[in-house]
Amino acid sequence: MAKVLYLLNDAEWRRIEPLLPRGRRGARRVDDRRVISGIVYMLRSGGRWRDCPAGYGPYTTIYNRYNRWSRQGIWHDIFKALTGHSGIFGTVAIDSTHVKAHRSAAGAKGGTSQGIGRSRGGRTTKLHGLTDAKGRPRVLLLTAGNVNDITVAADLVRAIGPFRRLIADRGYDADHLRHLIKGRKAEPVIPSTTSRRSPIPYDKRAYKQRNRVERMWCRLKDWRRIATRYDKLARNYLSAAFIAAAVTYWLN
Repeated sequence: MAKVLYLLNDAEWRRIEPLLPRGRRGARRVDDRRVISGIVYMLRSGGRWRDCPAGYGPYTTIYNRYNRWSRQGIWHDIFKALTGHSGIFGTVAIDSTHVKAHRSAAGAKGGTSQGIGRSRGGRTTKLHGLTDAKGRPRVLLLTAGNVNDITVAADLVRAIGPFRRLIADRGYDADHLRHLIKGRKAEPVIPSTTSRRSPIPYDKRAYKQRNRVERMWCRLKDWRRIATRYDKLARNYLSAAFIAAAVTYWLN
């Protein structure tokens, strides 16, 4: 049991409290701040839900809130509200990261629709992300680990507002993606694959900023339930990523 309970600080709570659902039917919710802090603690520590410190309340309450708000899309709504942006982004970057799926994540109904695929490395899932110029996550998507990055790239681009430049590694070198980016009056900064007979020039100086998206994945994977997937349901694991991203980048 933790000797000192982690709690969202006053500044963090002031940011998130106005975004919580209000006026819903049913019994009055127990202390939101304590329960959400318990969810954050469990996602960071990577422990089993039943091992949640008693100071946060019954572990069933902690898990049920996490699961129910995931099903209702509330965690995504909170993330989207915190990352809201109505202007034009200068530079954005896209990339993905593989995540090992623990054996406890298997067995949910839906098979591959739950975002777990089999490959040489076993069961894996994959997070796809788009970051702004500061390396903060703006869009997060989930697929099975054996899905090619380029198949999700267009969805990432369409999910963001106007931007001037998009950075990606050579795995995203595809004509249809380049046309999509140029169609939005933006510059693709993507190295050509070796299979291209005539390599397409790109801004090598701007490309050095791609490491920001790599650093973003490293910070999110400091959360143990992000670094390893234990959730059977894709929506629950993606919600965990939204929570980790919100706390790490947008509540401070």
